[in-house]
Amino acid sequence: MECRRDPTMRVCIGSNMHLSVITLAFVCFAQLPLAEAQKAGNAPKVGYVAVLPPECPLTPRGEAFLQGLRDLGYVPGQTIVVERRCYVADDQLHRILSEFARLKVDVILAESPEQARPARTALKDIPIVCAACGDPVANGLVTSLARPGGNITGLATLSAELIGKRLELLKEAAPRVSRVAAVVFPRNPGTAPALTALDVSGRTLGIEIQRVEVRNAGDLEKAFRLAAGGGAGALLVQDDPLARLARNQIADLALKYRLPSVAGAAENAEAGTLLAYGPNRVDLSRRAAGFVDKILKGTKAADLPIEQAMKFDLIVNVKTAKAIGLTIAPSLLLRADHVIE
Repeated sequence: MECRRDPTMRVCIGSNMHLSVITLAFVCFAQLPLAEAQKAGNAPKVGYVAVLPPECPLTPRGEAFLQGLRDLGYVPGQTIVVERRCYVADDQLHRILSEFARLKVDVILAESPEQARPARTALKDIPIVCAACGDPVANGLVTSLARPGGNITGLATLSAELIGKRLELLKEAAPRVSRVAAVVFPRNPGTAPALTALDVSGRTLGIEIQRVEVRNAGDLEKAFRLAAGGGAGALLVQDDPLARLARNQIADLALKYRLPSVAGAAENAEAGTLLAYGPNRVDLSRRAAGFVDKILKGTKAADLPIEQAMKFDLIVNVKTAKAIGLTIAPSLLLRADHVIE
């Protein structure tokens, strides 16, 4: 295991996650300069968890959260400590949550409901801020948007409503398509309401929906074969941490099978997916810092109303369109927030 010194946070990486938390904390702490370590020793702790590769890179979302803290007067690494952890498998997530409990973090920042839900179950006494919660009422994270009622608060991303919009955009980009394969993730807490909304949109648009389930990255090749073999003319990828983590593989498979595709995150379009439409997660992560600040100052998560996403981005990858022989309508290009040539 390597404990990497970072000017703004502590990040521990490597495969030896079975080491004791005492050793882990000591090694990371020992790398701080003495004066800074003394300041950080009395600083509040935030446990930040995300689905990312083992090297745990600092993404734009992670940097936006740190900047949000700075804007509120905190100095990451000095007046506040961010214990950042990344995982790709559920057993790793459970170990991370146990580590947060032992580190006695004051609040947890979860990037999505996939981390917020198990964190709520395992750590009932620690407040949790979910930076992009989908529909937190529909997926069972909170009682209501106005009064969450438990130990979770944060920002909603309207996942069920957005999936219908993505289907509309896909139809606009590929108007001849009449059958769309929807790559869905059964373990995502927002899958059921998203599928209901997708079926409604499909009937409205006259599009037949073929559901293809994916539980891990190893299922993707089979999912694309089923989509192509089932006569799908395009592909819709449910927004999910796995969809973002495997974005390069998804983009390559869509190109291989020549399927116009739409996803929910900008990262997917940047990797090669034809379209992406969804909330600006960098903005959400920046705003999540405000929730952390209020909790550290004494407000209970149960009393902090869920806020909704305010910025939504449409990205069109013209390079991918050309590769699959598709011409994007100028009207769609004009509405795009970003066009990848």
